[in-house]
Amino acid sequence: MLQNVGFPGLMMILVVVLIIFGPSKLPELGRAVGRTLHEFKSSAKELVSDSKEEVTDSKS
Repeated sequence: MLQNVGFPGLMMILVVVLIIFGPSKLPELGRAVGRTLHEFKSSAKELVSDSKEEVTDSKS
């Protein structure tokens, strides 16, 4: 779905977001997105490490 979004499409999305939320809300919105991505990455790493531990425990 997002494979065909080029630079002009991305700029259009950013302009629309700027119009909707305004410049004062953008830093807050960016922090929220960053926290969400950080939590997702840490939970994914935890899930992978748990599955690796289960595999090594079952081999022993």
